[in-house]
Amino acid sequence: MSSPRISLDQWNVFVSVVESGSYAKAAERIHKSQSTLTYAIQKLESLLGVKVFEIRGRKAVLTPTGQALYRRGKTLLEEAARLEHAAGELAQGWEPELRLAADIVFPTWLLLECFAKYAAERPETRIELIETVLGGTEEALVERKADIAIGSIVPPGFAGDALFQARFVCLAAPEHPLHRLGRPLTLEDLRPHRHLVIRDSGAQRVRSGGWINELRWTVSHKATSIRAALMGLGYAWYPEESVREEIGRGALKALPLREGAERFATLYLVYADRDAAGPGTLRLAAIIREEVKRTCREKQA
Repeated sequence: MSSPRISLDQWNVFVSVVESGSYAKAAERIHKSQSTLTYAIQKLESLLGVKVFEIRGRKAVLTPTGQALYRRGKTLLEEAARLEHAAGELAQGWEPELRLAADIVFPTWLLLECFAKYAAERPETRIELIETVLGGTEEALVERKADIAIGSIVPPGFAGDALFQARFVCLAAPEHPLHRLGRPLTLEDLRPHRHLVIRDSGAQRVRSGGWINELRWTVSHKATSIRAALMGLGYAWYPEESVREEIGRGALKALPLREGAERFATLYLVYADRDAAGPGTLRLAAIIREEVKRTCREKQA
């Protein structure tokens, strides 16, 4: 690959002249003389063999070619600034990528709010989310696939900080036959109907979320299970916070079980290696704790 003929400084001059509207204002903006700016633009045009400005009346305006080069030149400068910022973070020990394993019990909307808050502070950091079920969270920690994890299981040899207690509710669409029985239900009432189960994402798949009916559909993703329930194809115990919109608009309704209508699971924040955690990992963990506490306070209020 040949070396660029136009330096970043020349692109900066060009972009500054365009955005400032004149050579005089651009000279003040980047602390250079007008003659230096004029020479830089002429040199750029000469090296590229194009005209970026044309005179209309008493004003210099961008040519169509100049407009295209301005857009790309600005992008080039922004990317260079991002590169320098990333290099500075790496020099301070900030990780370029964070890996988080999160059990699907943790509300997706809340997790994305945490990511958004972190991205506002560290926009260059890549985040890899591993969405897990039951043993998959434990596996991600043990095999060091994740830097931190959120799950209901704290593997032996790890320490977890409790985040909150998730409430599970047995739900089905309002038109489901079980709702039409019009009385408190038993587990025996559930047996003739389809149970929607989300598969343990761990390689061994040895864990279950509790009582499982023989008549069932097993899927891999929470969204698939929720969609099936909304279509009246079965019932399931869902984390209340994960389906709050569906409950709120009446698309899913709690089944009146005589016992077992609700379940609870404590979710923990667990580091793969707390002592080796970098500043990015620590900051994301702190944001998750802060957002969970804020959400719990708002819910209580």
